Amino acid sequence: MGTALLEMRNITKTFPGVVALDSVNLEITEGEIHALVGENGAGKSTLMNVLSGIYPFGEYTGEILFEDKLCKFNHIKDSENKGIVIIHQELALVPYLSIGENMFLGNERGSYLNIDWDEAYTKADSLLKMVGLKESSRMLIKDIGVGKQQLVEIAKALAKNVKLLILDEPTASLNETDSRKLLDLLLEFKKQGMTSIIISHKINEVSYVADRITIIRDGAVIKTLDKRTDTFTDDDIISGMVGRSLVDRFPKRNHTIGDVTFEVKNWTVYHPIFEGRKVCDNVSFNLRKGEVVGISGLMGAGRTELAMSLFGKSYGVDISGETYINGQLVHLNSVKQAIAHKIAYVTEDRKGNGLILSTPICENTTMARMSKISKFNILDRDLEVQVAEEFAAKLNTKCTSVMQNTGNLSGGNQQKVLLAKWMFADPEILILDEPTRGIDVGAKYEIYCIINQLVEEGKTVLFISSEMPEILGISDRIYVMNEGKMVAELDQKNATQEAIMTHILQSGKGVE
Repeated sequence: MGTALLEMRNITKTFPGVVALDSVNLEITEGEIHALVGENGAGKSTLMNVLSGIYPFGEYTGEILFEDKLCKFNHIKDSENKGIVIIHQELALVPYLSIGENMFLGNERGSYLNIDWDEAYTKADSLLKMVGLKESSRMLIKDIGVGKQQLVEIAKALAKNVKLLILDEPTASLNETDSRKLLDLLLEFKKQGMTSIIISHKINEVSYVADRITIIRDGAVIKTLDKRTDTFTDDDIISGMVGRSLVDRFPKRNHTIGDVTFEVKNWTVYHPIFEGRKVCDNVSFNLRKGEVVGISGLMGAGRTELAMSLFGKSYGVDISGETYINGQLVHLNSVKQAIAHKIAYVTEDRKGNGLILSTPICENTTMARMSKISKFNILDRDLEVQVAEEFAAKLNTKCTSVMQNTGNLSGGNQQKVLLAKWMFADPEILILDEPTRGIDVGAKYEIYCIINQLVEEGKTVLFISSEMPEILGISDRIYVMNEGKMVAELDQKNATQEAIMTHILQSGKGVE
């Protein structure tokens, strides 16, 4: 065991009516990669927010020792001055500033009155290369995808004098290839002497990269496993997280696949900013009643762009092609028209585009079809609460009440509210874009059960995911997408990770 870099002793943090952390002890040694795992709401992020000063000294009890010195952080700047840098799961980037400006925001090169932009952009470009991004640091944040924005956040952290790097779900927005690159990058940082804490729900990644794994459940440390000395399996980690064993991570379903309900022919979409750039190129596919169809592909393949453009042309310009519902040609020129034709789109960005975090659960649940709880254009608030309570019970959403602000829920429970929102709209076709991103294995299992229930009722689900095991485990058929094109269609029997990657690599350059 190496020298202790960080000790957190008897940390207790409460919120009104909730003990978020209950006398937690955590020790991090110099040069290790230490993983924190647990279900959503277990207290992992709360513990790191205490460490980084987001919850200042005085709002918790216990002690923090860093480099053998007692620390009383009152602001995140205090922890950063000590070399503790946290990268949150939710991006903290300004869309209309450049990558370089974002990377040095609050950490400017030169002085506040005379910023040295040449130095800033030169340094930014070198840091971008370190995290595997080829984009110019002068490009605007809004012009790159969510996955690449996550890498910018990591490069931004590296611009500071880091001694302890904390990453909260750093691969949640990345596909498997880019996730592995990031994990290998952490291992390279470790060789250089950097210490890291990684919070992740992806057990395979934790097992790959971490020296030690601390399991937190219900605000308390269950146990710490040392990969170098202990013998344990992924199932041991999962049972520690959820308090029970998950025999099968992908529950079986009993469903009958029927006729084609949704068909897309020759669908082409151009980028809304870069003129002449196709993001979807002559795409054709179909979905059947009672079927889960997956779309797999690398980051930048065009999956989200395809989904959004089909949902009332909410993305892209110069869109051409045809869409059919139950054999009838339909024109879905707005989100309202898509909803009217019983199509729902569960966005990959639940906090940015899917939910209004500052409003209660009940309002988020009903916002997609408010006409169902209205009479003569007057909202029936009692009915709204009743509907939200029914969905909260049906989806097992953990909340104090449906009047609780959605932003105060864990990621997994926010995702359930987003699903409830679109289930309330009573769709026949659901497009689920990364529906399990950033949530734990227990919550994932519950969402898989919800998907099974939907298709057993005869609904049709289009499932987009960057996690190949998930795509393979949940889908009846899989389309492979690369560089804006559908390059393969695989049935469940012939679908493997190797087959998917082979089709991607054979169809073009494959990776950026």
